[in-house]
Amino acid sequence: MKKLGRNDPCWCGSGRKYKTCHMDFDEKIEYYAMQGHIVPDHDMIKTPEQLQGIRESSRLNIAILDEIGRQIRIGMSTEEIDRIVREMTADMGGIAAPFGYDGFPKSVCTSINEVVCHGIPCSERILQDGDIVNVDVSTIYHGYFSDSSRMFMLGDVAPETRKLVQMAKECVDVGLTQVKPWNFLGDMAQAINDHARANGYSIVREIGGHGVGLEFHEEPFVSYVAKAGTEMLMAPGMVFTIEPMVNMGAADICIDGDDGWTVYTDDGKPSAQWEITVAVTDDGYEILTY
Repeated sequence: MKKLGRNDPCWCGSGRKYKTCHMDFDEKIEYYAMQGHIVPDHDMIKTPEQLQGIRESSRLNIAILDEIGRQIRIGMSTEEIDRIVREMTADMGGIAAPFGYDGFPKSVCTSINEVVCHGIPCSERILQDGDIVNVDVSTIYHGYFSDSSRMFMLGDVAPETRKLVQMAKECVDVGLTQVKPWNFLGDMAQAINDHARANGYSIVREIGGHGVGLEFHEEPFVSYVAKAGTEMLMAPGMVFTIEPMVNMGAADICIDGDDGWTVYTDDGKPSAQWEITVAVTDDGYEILTY
């Protein structure tokens, strides 16, 4: 790639001169790269126009989860949740990102109790008193992607399971405290993992968050078991999900051998997860979905 001159148009497409736009940014990135750190490529840095597109997609995403919150109930099938997501997304002019993604057969993931993630909705799975369920909604709107999930507790949920759901939410909030420019994704990961372990829980190792916005899953992979000072440098303009999967028991997981998607805790104990999308800003973060 040709090195830009100070007065050349900036690579970000802003139309401004490089020296007044991203020159200082690039110099800072180069400094960290010279120290041996993993740094983001330019294509991971969203422009203001792209961020606005992701915000608009996120507006639909949040509205869909709000509607699920109003309608979810004991006696509802997970297929009904899929129908609501599919129809509402289409009515608002969007596309449900999960449908057809690597062959996924439905428009939403519904993960109940010991299901960690990627639960497939079906008419036979009826929500029961005491269930906890993660509903994971991913939306495409005008070519921009958004992603979030929430936990729902149905009826008389056991106190220790309610505590697990609350802990999963706390882990997201703890992770957010470490999201700031020139911190590392590992700083966030260690804060989350330390908080979970201190309270007697474990974090799934193999599955993490991801960049999002122009594609459903982009770089970087976001671990929640990495160490502080490791993983990719966070820089303004990066957009990624925070979605640690918190297990009541051990961190080990297994995947359903029949459908190839549904991820379970290996010990059969419950798991909980909240997912948000954040953008790194010049002085911290912007929450795009919650």
